[in-house]
Amino acid sequence: MDKHQKIAVFGGGSWATAIVKMLMENLDTIGWYLRDEQAIEHIIENDHNPNYLRSAELDASLLDLSSDINKIVANYDVLIFAIPSAFLTAELNKLNVSLDNKIIFSAIKGIVPETGLIVGEHFNQKFNIPLQNIGVITGPCHAEEVAMERLSYLTIACIDEQKAQNMADALQSWYINVKISDDIIGTEYAAMLKNIYAVAAGIAHGLGYGDNFQSVLMSNAIREMKRFIKKVHKMKRNINNSAYLGDLLVTGYSTFSRNRMFGNMIGKGYTVRSAQHEMSMIAEGYYATKSAYKITLENGAKTPIIKTVYDILYDNKNPKKEFKKLTNKLD
Repeated sequence: MDKHQKIAVFGGGSWATAIVKMLMENLDTIGWYLRDEQAIEHIIENDHNPNYLRSAELDASLLDLSSDINKIVANYDVLIFAIPSAFLTAELNKLNVSLDNKIIFSAIKGIVPETGLIVGEHFNQKFNIPLQNIGVITGPCHAEEVAMERLSYLTIACIDEQKAQNMADALQSWYINVKISDDIIGTEYAAMLKNIYAVAAGIAHGLGYGDNFQSVLMSNAIREMKRFIKKVHKMKRNINNSAYLGDLLVTGYSTFSRNRMFGNMIGKGYTVRSAQHEMSMIAEGYYATKSAYKITLENGAKTPIIKTVYDILYDNKNPKKEFKKLTNKLD
């Protein structure tokens, strides 16, 4: 990592905590913005986040913790945002310091609801951050396995290869294997879409569909993802690479997946509101579904899985009936 660049993480959830833990393997100081003052005090005293990923051991002596977003932005060069997409705008509205000359990395796997843009596009269009100063941190990687130091894989995407490599150097360790990519748009859309497909997998499980159907659902999902991404950003990419297919599979199948958990509750009969209330974490796939469906209406991509999830979550259609229709559209 370029020792002259200082890195900060924004967000207090599981993924933000996991990123902080990874950075601790290589950096002497990490800036960390959290809204919760009590969480900050707890981390300083007990070396772990009291609210999320409690099993992750943190060295508070390496952390520059603050509930003042402007302080952290002003004092750091590379900013990693891991705030849930539904709350990103509210946090950015607190800024009274400039993002000029900052390098922005998105670790947010969702769509900004207010603009319907993936996070990189949002920073580019709304804050005039040059695309070469924007990057994406994506999986396949679950925060819970980072906490347990199980071998995990990341993909760092940025148009500027050196910036991608610098971030890779900051995150890699004996249990984190990191690859770089120049497909910043495709990898971020894939990270958003896989959450929708994980919701679909969860609904199917909640409805009682078995492993045989799940395999068909996931094989159709990767082809649907390919069609979607090709429509929004056409370039040469291998959709079977880990950043796309690998991230889809781990999110669709893992018991750690909050989006699968959310979908499973919907399949079992929970309303959207009751499922959201029951969960302590944000299911990004819920918000992503609305934006992704709108995009498909505009670009004409064939996405029956996205439409099915949209009809269930936003039009209150019966999950059992809608999945019955979907089964006849898969091959």
